[in-house]
Amino acid sequence: MSKTFTSFINNYIEQNRTRFTQLSDAIWDHPETRFEETFSANLLADALEQEGFQVERGVGDIETAFIASFGSGTPVIALLGEYDALAGLSQHSACSQPNPVIENGNGHGCGHNLLGTAALSSAFAVKAWLEENQLSGTVRFYGCPGEEGGSGKTFMVREGLFDDVDAAVTWHPESFSGVFNVQSLANIQTAFRFKGIAAHAANSPHLGRSALDAVSLMNVGVQFLREHVIQEARIHYAVTNTGGASPNVVQADAEVLYLVRAPQLDQAQDIYQRVIDIAKGAALMTGTELDIRFDKACSNYVPNRTIEKAMYQHITTYGIPEYDSQERQFAEEIHATLTKDDLRNAKLNAARSGGEEALHWGERQGNKALTDEVLPYVESKELMYGSTDVGDVSWVTPTAQCFSPCFAFGTPLHTWQLVAQGRTSIAHKGMLLAGKIMAATAVELFTTPSLLAQAKNEFQRQRDEQPYHCPIPSDVKPSKLQ
Repeated sequence: MSKTFTSFINNYIEQNRTRFTQLSDAIWDHPETRFEETFSANLLADALEQEGFQVERGVGDIETAFIASFGSGTPVIALLGEYDALAGLSQHSACSQPNPVIENGNGHGCGHNLLGTAALSSAFAVKAWLEENQLSGTVRFYGCPGEEGGSGKTFMVREGLFDDVDAAVTWHPESFSGVFNVQSLANIQTAFRFKGIAAHAANSPHLGRSALDAVSLMNVGVQFLREHVIQEARIHYAVTNTGGASPNVVQADAEVLYLVRAPQLDQAQDIYQRVIDIAKGAALMTGTELDIRFDKACSNYVPNRTIEKAMYQHITTYGIPEYDSQERQFAEEIHATLTKDDLRNAKLNAARSGGEEALHWGERQGNKALTDEVLPYVESKELMYGSTDVGDVSWVTPTAQCFSPCFAFGTPLHTWQLVAQGRTSIAHKGMLLAGKIMAATAVELFTTPSLLAQAKNEFQRQRDEQPYHCPIPSDVKPSKLQ
């Protein structure tokens, strides 16, 4: 079959660009944190339903998760969409200085308003292509909540929602265009709550047992642990309950949330057990009781090289967006707020994805605020020092991801600068580009059986070497941001 589907997809998404940008902006306007994305999930699900998809809501016992399907039979190709925001990152749009809409409010600091909408545009375009050519097969949009600190997809995988999927395609907003071809870190997130005894801190401190002391001692113990774990591992924490604001009270309740990361799940689990031992020791030292609440976890991402190579061809076909003078001026303003370390780190991340050729790409990029070249593709064995619950999807079906340029080059994720750009025409162009790339990749999987067979063979070889075990225990339920 001729690859005229690339022009069909381009025309379809361009003809509907206003609809897609309005959906993305509406989600940006209503930033909702993990498993609270009621507005965003309903907005996307309603749009899919209106387009003729069959929508099943509340899947996997998650209120804001849904699956939208069109077509029948095989293959079943999944497009993954996210729409959750981050706490504390409220920011006015198109503003080149920190300026929150709501002080300490939520904000789309990882571009998930773009992520979910681009996947939806892909699903629409694939549906239109299947109808146009009267082809069999099923295209699905997976509404995936709680990626930020919630591992929504991992819960969905645990509930078997991807068991009949033949391949999955997704993306992530970035400041450059290329393939997401590196492995991510597995992680485990757990809350440690200490229960002590309150007392007057001056008159009768000997009667008290300080939960806050236990949290402090645990943090000190983990600090010493950091020297004795593999260098690729990461251990983060946040004190979520200090027990109160009165220093003259021995704090009876305190809690700390820990996030342990490592390249492989078993490595993360080993470090996690050592953290538990430290917490137990802190409880013994302070005479407090310890309660451990497992919050979530996710597996490392395993790239599928077969689909990646096909995806890269579509990335180069569609190229880089064209920008007008106003867009370039705003990008320069944002670029001026970034540090040398921000830019150095962005080029380092690109080099991890694109190998030695990416170093030359970075030199050519120089100090440009907007990229003008696609990042070279290699089968990278490097690590991305972050985590994604797409990892668990990649363990149960062949999966590929791309990056698309939505921000000034070097913009770090989870920052006010990224929120400020997420509702601009620069972000819209990158979002629609990602929609085209994903749709074209999905259509090629529908129309080229040999490609899908090769991807599945590669996937099966990986699973034969190492089977999948869901990292979240069966009794753990998704929880909202505390």
